[in-house]
Amino acid sequence: MIRVRTYPLLTLAVVAVTWPLAVLPQEPDLRLPITVDADTLAYDGKNSMLIYQGLKLNQGSLGIEADEGRASNLDFENSVWEFNGNVVITVENGRVECDTAHLKFSGHQLERATITGSPATFEMQRPESDVVTYAEAGRLEYNFDAGTIEFSEQATITEGGNQISSNYLVYNIEEQRINARSAGEGEPRVKIIYTPSDSEAPEDDDSASQAGDDEPDEGEND
Repeated sequence: MIRVRTYPLLTLAVVAVTWPLAVLPQEPDLRLPITVDADTLAYDGKNSMLIYQGLKLNQGSLGIEADEGRASNLDFENSVWEFNGNVVITVENGRVECDTAHLKFSGHQLERATITGSPATFEMQRPESDVVTYAEAGRLEYNFDAGTIEFSEQATITEGGNQISSNYLVYNIEEQRINARSAGEGEPRVKIIYTPSDSEAPEDDDSASQAGDDEPDEGEND
């Protein structure tokens, strides 16, 4: 595995993309009432599962739409939710679009999530910023206990002029570290595109020359 030392903006890009999964479960909104609007509702007694068709779910700032939704309990305290078909997950300043989403909650916290798509896409705008972070991957797995989020199947994260792409990316939330690797020989390699900001641009010669001209000649003040 290749350990990639990322520039600050790329690390922020991953944090922004994963924020809906890594931070939202801790928000108090998950204790607010849940509103479910669906075309149909059925109960599978054998598997103890509620099945919704044409589902629209809202709770505080969280919104989920899907062609089909399955839930073991009608809350986020201790339950498993499965969403299939045209899944759209929205949070404040963020949006996820995917084919399927499997979410496991425990004690009002997201314990594990698996999101897949062709590809699944993620879009997030950080508060008090006009910069939009965009990412896509065939599969994303979030493990709350391990504190890791895995992007696989051609993952790409883009923010402004910065981009990191790899067949496999692992982001450690606590350490804010990215590990990336290719799928093997003949597969695309890890690629990073970094655009320096204006503040990192070297001082031009004219400015340096002007600064030198402004210095008093030796003995001028004698």
